[in-house]
Amino acid sequence: MIDFQESSVFKLKPIEIADAREDFHKFIIEGESIFAAFKTIRDQVVFTNKRIIAANVQGLTGSKVDYTSLPYSKIQAFSVESSGTLDMDCEIEVYLSGLGRVRFEIRGSFDLISFNKYISECILS
Repeated sequence: MIDFQESSVFKLKPIEIADAREDFHKFIIEGESIFAAFKTIRDQVVFTNKRIIAANVQGLTGSKVDYTSLPYSKIQAFSVESSGTLDMDCEIEVYLSGLGRVRFEIRGSFDLISFNKYISECILS
C-alpha cells in the first residue's frame, strides 16, 4: 500500500479518462464508473463514484504496480481549495478514518466546482 504518511501530497495533472491505465478497469465493480483521472510522471489516480484508486508504479521497469483503494465510506471530511492568482494549483484533501489526511494537488486546467459537486454526491449519499 502507498505510504500516505510519507507521501501525503500527490501532485497530479488531469488526464482524459480514456488515457487512464487500462488496469483500473479490471478493478471496477458493477455500478462503479470513473469520473476523473489524474497522473504524475509514472503514477495515476482515478476517482470513481465509489472510491479513489491510486496506482503507484514501482521499480525501474515499472512492471510492478501497487493499487490502493480508498473507499468513500471511510472519508470523515473533505475539502477543496481553488487556484489563486499566483498559485495556479487547486487542492483536494480527504480525511480518512484510520489513515489520516491525503492531499491531492491538481495542476493545470481543472473544473473544481463540477468535481466538488460530483464527489459531494458520492460521499454524502
